[in-house]
Amino acid sequence: MKAVRKAVIPAAGLGTRFLPATKTIPKEMLPIIDKPTIQYVVEEAVDSSLNEIVFVTRKGKNSIEDHFDTDLELERALQGKETLLKTVRAVSRMISITSVRQKEPLGLGHAVLVTKHAIGDEPFGVCLGDDIILGETPCMRQLLDVYESTGCSVVAVMEVPWETVSRYGLVSIRNEGASSGNYFEIEDMVEKPAQSEAPSNLAIIGRYLLTPGIFEALEATTAGALGE
Repeated sequence: MKAVRKAVIPAAGLGTRFLPATKTIPKEMLPIIDKPTIQYVVEEAVDSSLNEIVFVTRKGKNSIEDHFDTDLELERALQGKETLLKTVRAVSRMISITSVRQKEPLGLGHAVLVTKHAIGDEPFGVCLGDDIILGETPCMRQLLDVYESTGCSVVAVMEVPWETVSRYGLVSIRNEGASSGNYFEIEDMVEKPAQSEAPSNLAIIGRYLLTPGIFEALEATTAGALGE
C-alpha cells in the first residue's frame, strides 16, 4: 500500500456568495480572526502529515500561493519583532506547493481531475475550504487511519437533522450493523434528495481520501445537468 503524501485543495471557485468582498480577494483568503480561511485547511493537512499541497486555482488567485511563499522584504521589515517574524516564517515553511489551473468552472470532479499529473499513481487527500473542521484528531488524519486499515477510498460524513437532508449530498450504507469502529461501507451517494427519498441523514463533508483509480472514473464521467 502506497503512503499518502499529498493533499489537493480546490480553490478555483468564483466566490459569488461572498460578493462584493470577493471581487478582488479570493474567498479562500478572507480572514477568520487572524488567518485566511485556507490556512486552517492547510494546517489540518499538515497536522495529518500531508505537507505536499496541490492547489487548484484560476486567474486572479495568485495571492493564495503568495501567502505560503517566502517574503524577504516583509521579513526584513519585521527584524526586531521576533514573534511576528517567527509567525511569518512558519507559514512560508509550512508546505511544499504545486499549483494547477482549472481553466473552466466545471465542478469539483473536474478540479480533482486536473491534478492527475501532479498526483501521479498515488493515493491523496482532498480538503475543501468551505468546511473548517476542528477536533482533537484532525479529520484528514482520521480518514488516513481508515485508509491505512482498509486500502479503500474514504469520505467524511456527519449526521445532520432529517429536516435539512435536502441541502446535502448523502450516503447510503451497506451492512450498517457491521461497522468497524467509526466507519461504514458506502453503497451509494445521492445529491440533495427530497427528504422522502433520502437514504440516510449522513451528509458528505469536504474531506476525502482517494485512491488514484478516481482519475479513470472521472474521465469516464459525463457532465451533469449544470454542465459540471
